[in-house]
Amino acid sequence: MPLGVIPAGTSNGMAKSLLDSVGESCTAFNATLAIIRGHTRSLDVATVSQGQERFFSVLMLAWGLVADIDIESEKYRWMGSARMDFYAIQRIFCLRRYHGCIKFLAAPGYENFGEPLELEGEINELNSNRVQQNCYCGPAFDMKGFNRKIEGPFVSIWLHNVPWGGEDVLAAPDAKFSDGYLDLVVMKDCSKLSLLALMSELNKGGHVRSPHVLYLKVKAFVLEPGPRSDDSNKEGIIDVDGEVLARGRGTYKSEQRTLMAYDKLHIEVDQGLATVFSPVS
Repeated sequence: MPLGVIPAGTSNGMAKSLLDSVGESCTAFNATLAIIRGHTRSLDVATVSQGQERFFSVLMLAWGLVADIDIESEKYRWMGSARMDFYAIQRIFCLRRYHGCIKFLAAPGYENFGEPLELEGEINELNSNRVQQNCYCGPAFDMKGFNRKIEGPFVSIWLHNVPWGGEDVLAAPDAKFSDGYLDLVVMKDCSKLSLLALMSELNKGGHVRSPHVLYLKVKAFVLEPGPRSDDSNKEGIIDVDGEVLARGRGTYKSEQRTLMAYDKLHIEVDQGLATVFSPVS
């Protein structure tokens, strides 16, 4: 069954990506017209797994700076969309870095990013815990083939399925709707002034050309989040499609229960699993 997307939120990254692909402005009218016309296109779906828990994502996953801005700026929702810019400035001048590690299966042509990965005992660690359920649980996860890793500390980790993260945030300029890959944006370190200049390039995707950013495509991904480098008693937030998937110690509203723990997550892509209404077929 095709899904229709109408921009009615704060960021509207999916609607913007669909409409911008044919040069149309991101409005409810244009999105509704696209649904009425009935053209469809395939869309990749990422499965985020932790133990027996599953979460299906079609937009993005963020940890670090981007997640902190997206979620913690909720306290300024009365400001409207300006809350993002306002809180981004706060976070840049009080910059956090997070310990952790990412491991991934790089797409062809991106095998030189990061360091070689020795799998050791990690093969099939997730599938050993799978149980049969009467629903779709995502692709069988297998770390065989994982070839690269990057160690922290990190300023930001950002996985994207479509080009736009918001109506004015071209997060992953090379992302495709159904290429079977996620676009990974990694920032390990950056001065505050350089970061401020980099963030000003988000509206046209220029941030991916910064020497402080690694931009590549991955087929599968493991996130091992850790504490903040300045305070080991405080951890971070994992944000998936604009919702909090996991919160660590000392985070905004950390007392609230989340679907998953602030611990290792596995992400794998199902190519073209979903179908969405699109301005063109």
